[in-house]
Amino acid sequence: MIIQHQQNETKGLFFIELDHKNIAEMTYVMAGTDKMIIDHTEVSPTLSGKGIGKQLVKEAVNFARQQKIKIMPLCPFAKAIFEKELDYQDVLF
Repeated sequence: MIIQHQQNETKGLFFIELDHKNIAEMTYVMAGTDKMIIDHTEVSPTLSGKGIGKQLVKEAVNFARQQKIKIMPLCPFAKAIFEKELDYQDVLF
């Protein structure tokens, strides 16, 4: 499955699309130019237990590293992933 990314001026979305419908997505808002706030993660029940949510967080981490920005995970799911993944601490705000 391919994770896609869309971003406008202040909002963005990492998502997986199937038949023109998002079956997994993680949304964020930008706070200034150097901070991404992850506010929601949702994965279709058909993909439950496959690690898709973790993959969305990983994509956000990779994006943050490339853009040299920090992430504030307000979404409970994303926050839990950041607490478990010590490798992601470099982008944590």
